[in-house]
Amino acid sequence: TKFNRMEAYANALLYAIPSFIGLVILETFYKAFVKHIQINHMDLISSISSGVTNVIKDSLGILFIIISYPFVKSYIAIFDMSSYPFWLVFGLAFICLDFASYWNHRLNHKINIFWNRHVIHHSSEQFNLACALRQSISVFIGFYTIFMIPAAILGVPNEVIILASPIHFFLQFWYHTEHIPKLGWLEYILVTPSQHRVHHAINEEYIDKNLSAIFCVWDRVFGTFQEELDDVPPVYGVLKPAQTWNPVLINFQHAARIFRDAWHTKDFMAKLTIWFRPTGWRPDDMKERFPIETIQDVYHFDKYDLKPSVFLIVWSYFQLTMCGILIFSLLYNIGTINQYPDQLYVYSFLIVLGVFGYTTLMDQKLFGRYIEVSRAVLAVGVFMYYGHMFGIDQSVFTMLILMYYILSATVPFFISFEGHDALQNETKVETVVA
Repeated sequence: TKFNRMEAYANALLYAIPSFIGLVILETFYKAFVKHIQINHMDLISSISSGVTNVIKDSLGILFIIISYPFVKSYIAIFDMSSYPFWLVFGLAFICLDFASYWNHRLNHKINIFWNRHVIHHSSEQFNLACALRQSISVFIGFYTIFMIPAAILGVPNEVIILASPIHFFLQFWYHTEHIPKLGWLEYILVTPSQHRVHHAINEEYIDKNLSAIFCVWDRVFGTFQEELDDVPPVYGVLKPAQTWNPVLINFQHAARIFRDAWHTKDFMAKLTIWFRPTGWRPDDMKERFPIETIQDVYHFDKYDLKPSVFLIVWSYFQLTMCGILIFSLLYNIGTINQYPDQLYVYSFLIVLGVFGYTTLMDQKLFGRYIEVSRAVLAVGVFMYYGHMFGIDQSVFTMLILMYYILSATVPFFISFEGHDALQNETKVETVVA
């Protein structure tokens, strides 16, 4: 059932998340104390916060699948692999998933509206293990099965696909780092950190290259491979900078721009076709009416940095930590909470609203304070209605959580946005987003 799959996924995350966060912390300490590289704390917090929202979205199972893999397999399977050795079936499933991942990834890069599903992953102007956690919450329609036809023809069982999928996904984490050099002969077989640095770069030589997930053979066969060049250092980010630390806004920023252009353009055909034009395409009249800041020289541009106060950085880390605790409580008790689906959605909304609130403050927008007040009021209302918080019916835990929400509603009013006029900055950021 849907809830059984959700519980299985939640249990996998209980092991995966600490491993990923531990590696992120290890890399951060290595950069700071061994390489003596200045850490962009807000970018780091934003990346991990994006991972939080993605975990929530995936745990809720909010995805409309156009056509399911078992349905396709039942009609086009030529072989029955249920009696084959497991290692062989798993290997075929993994290769088929990797093939499908390449084409799905390529589609996300090449089609305007599909780029919205993927832009969050490229939005960081840093390249580190944390940016691997920038995963989308704007994927609502699943068409991945279209690319899984080879697996369906071979008759790979659905259970093996379900097992191989998270393994295939988690294995894409390790190569998001600048601290591993080229790996010799492995560069001809696997996707490596060097190759993926190219993929995340916005240099003209690198953009839209190296789309493979695990095996780089797909890029080499289909003409999208590019080696990292010694004389072309990768510059990371997107050509239309996000200009915000808020992962929820980044997830829908590109789609909002497309919708605005489609609504306002006087070109009727553009209204219909803009969605499926090449990524970044805009009607001519919209380029003039709604100009969007675009990086022209990738080697000379100002990265998004609002010079936050030490207190704001510390407070943001505290909020991220609390969101981590709450999401672990949610995942750990998801079996109990699933008996009451409304609670799962309410608690998930509280966590995502928290991410929205503290990342809005990270952007130094004053209305973030009132988001936090609203969150506290909602949390008190939830407690009064359910009698507990996040599936744990323990009065001490519940009181601590309520105290946390009250603290979150109070402290932001004492945060000063040092060195900036908050209102002017708010206007600037909103203009860019528009």
